[in-house]
Amino acid sequence: MEETVFTSAIEGMKLMKSDHDEILTKPFLDVCKMLLPILDKFGAAMAVVKSDINGNITRLDSKYTENPTRFNYLYALVQAEVETKTAKNSSSCTNGLLWLTRAMDFLVELFRNLYQHQDWTMQQACNDSYGKTLKKWHGWIASSSFTVAIKLVPDRKKFMEVIASKGDTYADMDRFCESFSPVLAQIHKFLVSYSSICLQKL
Repeated sequence: MEETVFTSAIEGMKLMKSDHDEILTKPFLDVCKMLLPILDKFGAAMAVVKSDINGNITRLDSKYTENPTRFNYLYALVQAEVETKTAKNSSSCTNGLLWLTRAMDFLVELFRNLYQHQDWTMQQACNDSYGKTLKKWHGWIASSSFTVAIKLVPDRKKFMEVIASKGDTYADMDRFCESFSPVLAQIHKFLVSYSSICLQKL
């Protein structure tokens, strides 16, 4: 089967869960990292989103690297902070995981829109995705900044041409969304049950 820009992330997700269905820290972060080159193709429109994602990946990865055995499972990062009562700190891994997961929600919805609504413009796809995910967590300033940034998105046709390969990009886009969406839902469910930080807004 020919590869696409989503192939590495789809393959990476096969390594993301333990035999007990627990999310492994490193493979999860690796899959998130694999989306960054795709974000580059959006240009300036996604610069803030990419920076935010990259910053949260770095924060979580740094903590994981301190003790790979202890933090082998993603939730261990949160549990350690809940125990020390540091989970609600703005610089916590819990906060980083929350916002990383929210950003991934946005990307999954965006790719899903591009696949399911192939007649939509890129701005339509972005605005709809933002409204379904990040918007409810953003204050007026963050929301206004995002709205301005979305106006800079590339033309849909040009974007699809840039990420095109010999493989079926749309099929892999759909495959990625269907595989990653349940993982994100699982993380949100855990955060809701474990910490009130899940209600945090910008």
